[in-house]
Amino acid sequence: MSLIASVSGIRGTIGGLSGDGLTPSDITRFTAAYGQWIRSFSPNPKVVVGRDARISGEMVNRIVTGVLMGMGIDVIDLGLATTPTVEIALPMEQAQGGIILTASHNPVQWNALKLLNSKGEFISASEGNLILELARQLDFDFVETFELGKYSNSDSYLDLHIDAILQLPMVDMDAIMNAQFSIGIDAVNSVGAIAVPRLLDKLGVRRSEQIHDTVNGNFERVAEPLNEHLGSLGDLVKEKKLDLGIAVDPDVDRLALVSDEGTPIGEENTLVLAADYVLTKKKGALVANMSSTMALKDIAKKHGVMFKDSPVGEVHVVEVMKKNQAVIGGEGNGGIIYPELHYGRDALVGIALLLSHLATSKKKLSKMVSELPNYLMRKEKIQLSQEVNLEELFSCLKNKNTGTSIDEKDGLKIYYPEGWVHLRKSNTEPIIRLYAEHKTKDGLRAIRNEIFELIKPYK
Repeated sequence: MSLIASVSGIRGTIGGLSGDGLTPSDITRFTAAYGQWIRSFSPNPKVVVGRDARISGEMVNRIVTGVLMGMGIDVIDLGLATTPTVEIALPMEQAQGGIILTASHNPVQWNALKLLNSKGEFISASEGNLILELARQLDFDFVETFELGKYSNSDSYLDLHIDAILQLPMVDMDAIMNAQFSIGIDAVNSVGAIAVPRLLDKLGVRRSEQIHDTVNGNFERVAEPLNEHLGSLGDLVKEKKLDLGIAVDPDVDRLALVSDEGTPIGEENTLVLAADYVLTKKKGALVANMSSTMALKDIAKKHGVMFKDSPVGEVHVVEVMKKNQAVIGGEGNGGIIYPELHYGRDALVGIALLLSHLATSKKKLSKMVSELPNYLMRKEKIQLSQEVNLEELFSCLKNKNTGTSIDEKDGLKIYYPEGWVHLRKSNTEPIIRLYAEHKTKDGLRAIRNEIFELIKPYK
């Protein structure tokens, strides 16, 4: 069993002992702490709640909404909803906060409480620490009978979300309609199976074909939309002779594509393509996290704009985007943040931008990808002994590697002449993540193997 409280929310496996998994008592404790924090902003607070389709979602939802009402907080329940849809609903509802019930890319055994502020953005690290301290104190003030919060639900926000996307100047609906696209969809048995077809229909896409489209949360593929998990979508694209395939994660904030040849293009290229399109039409800074591809720097240079990186985590990317007035940003995991709509990763706006790019260029996706800067990346998860001192490990790597420079603002990133390695503790799983990228296959193997040799004594 696992329970992780971090900048990415309160995340854990369902069941087990309290404090060792995401049990009903843990859900109650963290929800009450969040509710206590929310009540400091308004005498009549309101919170928006939405969830993905995973099996535990209904159970978690009932506890969360009940606890909030027990604290005198009105609840607007969106039911099954994408993460970006909940984020957009908050300012529309003039709510003080929001909770999204999703463990995003984690397996079906996991769930999480993702906590939002009144802007529909993830709470900051300092706000998160305050809520965690309230949860530790267990000093909650529940209201009496006539002060209980009110409950209501709404199923209108997906359409409002899509309508807002269609009104964006960057979204070229005429070009998309004229392109007569045929598209495959893999929404991993969650809310994307509702949201993505509805968006494509409103964009004027000629035909769509779905797999893994039963919305029951019983994921028929691995939830994370990595290349190795998209074989069935690639087969669908080839069998049905489709123009491309679209894959999302369970809460629809990550987007991956399969080309017209049935080949996954790599989640890193989702943001690269979107940035190339947006920066062609509007100049401004481009921001991505430290684990994202070097191709983004090349795209920024191509368009004569500034590139900035941030620590990993959506809240950090957004902070740097605001500071530099970025016109687009995101993360190399397929997360596109387009601030003209809202400051959150949003696969739906990503789809609209990328279809506009394809339609106006009149190129096949495979051709477009072949013209991008070409780098090789490897992403790995490392299970270290629980006794390992990470500071000691990072100090060893810092002193013994053959890189040219070091960045320590999020874990340890080591730069080499034509590549880099980034090693950091995961916010969402009890593991260490290692990302490495290089211009050549041999170079990638060399820098990756160097780091693994240094790590060996700590495994």
